[in-house]
Amino acid sequence: MASDIVVGLVALTVSVGLLSGFAAWSVLRRFAPERRRLRQIAVRHDAVRQDALARWRDSVALPDRRSALAERICRVMPRTPARMGEMRQKLVAAGYRSLAAPTVYAASQIVCALISGALLGFATGNGPVGILGMVAGFALPGVWLSSQVKRRARIIRNGLPDVLDLLIICLESGAGLDQALVKSGEELGLAYKPLSDELALMSNEIRAGMPRTEAFTNLADRTGVDDVRSLVAMLVQTDRYGTSIGQALRGHADLLRTRRRQRAEERASKAGVKLVFPLVLCLFPAFYILTLGPALLRFARIFADAVSGLK
Repeated sequence: MASDIVVGLVALTVSVGLLSGFAAWSVLRRFAPERRRLRQIAVRHDAVRQDALARWRDSVALPDRRSALAERICRVMPRTPARMGEMRQKLVAAGYRSLAAPTVYAASQIVCALISGALLGFATGNGPVGILGMVAGFALPGVWLSSQVKRRARIIRNGLPDVLDLLIICLESGAGLDQALVKSGEELGLAYKPLSDELALMSNEIRAGMPRTEAFTNLADRTGVDDVRSLVAMLVQTDRYGTSIGQALRGHADLLRTRRRQRAEERASKAGVKLVFPLVLCLFPAFYILTLGPALLRFARIFADAVSGLK
């Protein structure tokens, strides 16, 4: 009887221990770092897929009311096909690939010119000032677009060394160049979104049947960045002559990293010169007023008393 009780207690203890261990293992497995990483990758892939689908729908969809309105506005000042092609190239460099983007941009130039000219003309009551306002308003979208192009080019330029490091890791692990490009673009989607979009578009072009050399050339033409052009030239040469792409990428990554460090040092050296104008215009006048103001007031009072004594 006593042995049966002991065996029952031991079996109960073992069963409770196994159930507790299984429950703890299930919970820890659910919140394990590798599981969390896999879920993040799955969510990122879904987001990238939805984003690509949305861009495809926008590209193939019919022009909406805003596009039709922009086309009617553009009829006021028609542009040549060459000029519209230049606008499209700059808009693509800024990240706007929609078919209606050049039309909307041209319409925004006309609208900004009319609004700024009307506001300045009514505010000052001067016709030449209104004309100057129209000229400034017409140039305002161009300034904004140039700043967007420079900002996107800076992000792409700064992200190239990291992309090359990931490419080297993927290639050395046994992946092909196409798979390495896709994986590198997905991993850097949060830090360097413009570069990730360009790599994804290039990968889609290669999957659609475009030759790899032509896809590389389109990447360089879309971005307009010198570092991307040199990278594309290196990739085209390695693909044409069959040389080791890993060694070429490693050397090019070191070169791009050195260039990035030199650009950072150049900006740091320019900071002292750029600080001169805020110091002279903002800080020094207040400093002179606080330090020399009481002395100047005292001198003025002394001279005023001397002049009044002479009288």
